[in-house]
Amino acid sequence: MSDLVTMQVIRYGLEQVADEMGNTLVRTGRSTIITEIKDISCVVTDARGQTVAQAHHTPSLLAGFEITMKALVRAYPPDRLAPGDVIVTNDPYTGGQHIMDLYAIAPAFHAGRLVGFVGNITHHSDLGGVAAGGVAGGIREIYLEGLRLPMVKLVKAGAEDAELFAVIANQIRVPEKTLGDIRAQVSSLMVGCERLDRLYRRWGADTMATAQADLLDYSERRMRAGLKALPSGTYVAEDFIDDDGVNDRPIRIETRITIAGDAVTVDLTGSDPQAEGNTNSTIANTHAAVYYALIALVDPGAPPNSGCYRPIEVLTRAGSIVHPRPPGAVAARTNASTKIVEAMMKALAPAIPGRVTAGSHGQISTCGFGGRHPATGEPFVFTDIQGGGAAARATKDGADGQDCHLPRFMNTPVEVTERQFPVRIERYEFIADSGGAGTWRGGLALRRDIRLLADRVSFARYGDRQKIAPFGLCGGRDGARGEFWLNPDTPGARRLASKGLDTLARGDLVSIRLPGAGGYGDPAQRDRALVRRDLEDEKISPEAARREYGFDA
Repeated sequence: MSDLVTMQVIRYGLEQVADEMGNTLVRTGRSTIITEIKDISCVVTDARGQTVAQAHHTPSLLAGFEITMKALVRAYPPDRLAPGDVIVTNDPYTGGQHIMDLYAIAPAFHAGRLVGFVGNITHHSDLGGVAAGGVAGGIREIYLEGLRLPMVKLVKAGAEDAELFAVIANQIRVPEKTLGDIRAQVSSLMVGCERLDRLYRRWGADTMATAQADLLDYSERRMRAGLKALPSGTYVAEDFIDDDGVNDRPIRIETRITIAGDAVTVDLTGSDPQAEGNTNSTIANTHAAVYYALIALVDPGAPPNSGCYRPIEVLTRAGSIVHPRPPGAVAARTNASTKIVEAMMKALAPAIPGRVTAGSHGQISTCGFGGRHPATGEPFVFTDIQGGGAAARATKDGADGQDCHLPRFMNTPVEVTERQFPVRIERYEFIADSGGAGTWRGGLALRRDIRLLADRVSFARYGDRQKIAPFGLCGGRDGARGEFWLNPDTPGARRLASKGLDTLARGDLVSIRLPGAGGYGDPAQRDRALVRRDLEDEKISPEAARREYGFDA
């Protein structure tokens, strides 16, 4: 066993390796979904594939490494690996997320011996499929969602496999960008291998191996201690996806959480059967949602590694919305995973009301625009992800215009968007009264109006919380629902389905209006000074102040 100080120093060294990999990926990437939104994450594992460090990026992408790495170490024993190898996969049915998320993993060596792996996962702007950006809702089969890669060596001992690169290039709309992004992933991994080897040279192989094993045990102990401090019992709640983009009916997700001493079981077997549309959550995505929620609620300060997962058992039913069978489509999987988190928050509210949140905007509205640039005739793909209202908490208002649970996405700045793509952003603003009233107000939603400057542009998207509102908690009011509109405030205005694919014309305007978030606590208990401040900042209207808070300015 290593001493605690050495273990922590090595822990932060490993996290720095992961973060530097992420910084390299962002600096060298080509697409705005990498360089601006930062829909990526990076990981360092030991030689057995156990996660020992994660970058401070997107937690929803990381738990999939657990499943993917188990498959990888079986398929690639040490004698099949060499320095400079890079293995890729995006298969949702072997530990992947959805097809646009490509895993890239490299073996890390020290003194000629395999000591671990470094990996990253990146959302690509395009990997083929029926719609530019791969984000069209309502698709029925995974075969239509894009190029599905098995676990395969894309780079062998530092040399690219030209034939595999050619296969990928042949399936995508803007090859130079996607291939540039893949090469950025490879560059990130080479940085990770070098930095990890540097740590091993500094501390020695024995100390590094011991410290990593101790770090996993340390996280496990912290999680078990946190669970033991919670009241044992079974807690049940449900949440709903609006629809699957094919059938106009809600899809139920049930979480049954049993805390028994220092262990917890999250039973999702009561959830609805898998959807005909692509709102199904892959098993890796389902585990990520459960792990995220429990670490956040039990001990958010614990080092997030494989040790945290040991006290957690996740039960699913094959053929369900949280564990689909092939060829079920999964591109809009976050519609399900965010509801798992929301239902877990609701379930645990009676046990730990001070730690949970009300309902957030509870979805990730991902939109893909594709066509040809009118000035150059070259194809373009613009993938954007929008934020909504963050949930109110027991002691604070929800953040306005933020991510929901699971991602840590940034926004794509207006200047970057308009410089790179034939669009104009005509409005980008908070939506007044979209946060649910409460002792603590839910976060406001965002509105983003996009004018198209090219003709025959595909508009693919998946969103949610447009029928079922973000829930309030402990007396707080629900947040506002979202809406997608085409050419609002004109005679031809048309409300668009939350999940779908349309072809739009030059001059069309798409208005993306995200859901807000639920409030927490009785609105009558809200500090009058906070109500007055919200009025002054135009976050609530005078009518809402009177109606919700009995406040008359």
